[in-house]
Amino acid sequence: MEQAIRFLLSNFTLTLFGVGLVASLVALLRHPRPWGRATIIEALLSWFLFFSLGISFLYNFVMHVFFSEMAAAFIGWPTSPFQKEVGFASLGFSVVGFMAFQGSPGLRLAALVGPACFLWGAAAGHAVQMVEAHNYAPGNAGVIFYTDILLPVFGLVLLGMRRRAETITGTGMPRPAFPR
Repeated sequence: MEQAIRFLLSNFTLTLFGVGLVASLVALLRHPRPWGRATIIEALLSWFLFFSLGISFLYNFVMHVFFSEMAAAFIGWPTSPFQKEVGFASLGFSVVGFMAFQGSPGLRLAALVGPACFLWGAAAGHAVQMVEAHNYAPGNAGVIFYTDILLPVFGLVLLGMRRRAETITGTGMPRPAFPR
């Protein structure tokens, strides 16, 4: 049990992505049927924003600001004052992620683009560390590396699908009011 909890917390980006998928399913099951494509996309996008941005970056903030030595060791780096800066940047992404949960398309785009730049930059940094410093610590070369690349792609694809659904119908489709 301890190993399972350690795995879930160490791979929080993947864990919270999974929690977002489960929350999407629960929201859909509580939503009247039939479910249209836009309803399914909206459930996936809104809960992705809540968990993969809001909660995930809040967790990152807490780890880098309050548990910086543990976070640095997990990444395979020495502790640095810059971790606090990463932590507070993560807090900003978290707040915007929560705001975008039920926000406008423009807010949702902004909520995805900022973290995408950060995460893709982090992934490039991790890759350099793997090649130059042979740093294969779990926080540098493990699940975090892959989610740094793939989660922004997932979010941006969902947002594009959402916008395409609005364009096809010719309406500014209101977001379904999922029971929260």
